[in-house]
Amino acid sequence: QVQLVESGGGSVQAGGSLRLSCTASGVIFSSMCMAWFRQAPGKEREGVASVYTRDGTTNYVDSVKGRFTIAQDNAKNTMYLQMNRLNPEDNAIYYCAARSRSGYCHRDFPVWYFGYWGQGTQVTVSS
Repeated sequence: QVQLVESGGGSVQAGGSLRLSCTASGVIFSSMCMAWFRQAPGKEREGVASVYTRDGTTNYVDSVKGRFTIAQDNAKNTMYLQMNRLNPEDNAIYYCAARSRSGYCHRDFPVWYFGYWGQGTQVTVSS
């Protein structure tokens, strides 16, 4: 049984930083496409960043490039999202997603590509 558990959300002021974590169980972590998504109130779920755990290949949505960094620790079955220079537009619930036994990560990492989801963690940025 696959489980994804996120942690690390919270409230910060604009310009601040947060680090999210997602720990996976019931998977072969070293051969997965994993990603972070976010969903703001009234908006569709949006892909933020993805990583292919076999070789560390990453992709980012344009709005977070240069501010967010996705990383992995295969020994801990954990993926991270370091978020710097946060602004109010980053306010959302952030979700961890995974696709197991994946040969690659879809370049655009769409929502439909992932079969497993975490419960979400709230990120609130105040101006």
